[in-house]
Amino acid sequence: MTETLTKLSWGALALIHAIPAAALFRPALLARLYGIGASGDLGVLMTHRAALFLAVAAVCVYAAFDPGARRAAGLVTGISVVGFLVLYASAGWPSGSLRGIAIGDAIALVPLIWVAWAAWRR
Repeated sequence: MTETLTKLSWGALALIHAIPAAALFRPALLARLYGIGASGDLGVLMTHRAALFLAVAAVCVYAAFDPGARRAAGLVTGISVVGFLVLYASAGWPSGSLRGIAIGDAIALVPLIWVAWAAWRR
């Protein structure tokens, strides 16, 4: 039961990170997700951000099947989720597209706490 819940939690974390990662393959998603165009300096940075989210999603999928990778994957995923939430709060809880990202990351805290506990309890 614990292993099944852990794998499902890693899958949820992968899915949460796969959504913004999709902008790597469909740059037009940047406008829908963040209200910015894919061209220009900001577009390039946000497309690179999508590549980094793909890396986080891949690490989550890997951790679902390799228990030895779970501690490192938990750190990487935790930095992504908690890091954004801290930045969002320090910016004064802005509205707009950032609020949607913050809600997604707040939801991600639940499976993140579970996988971190599962990885570090042994």
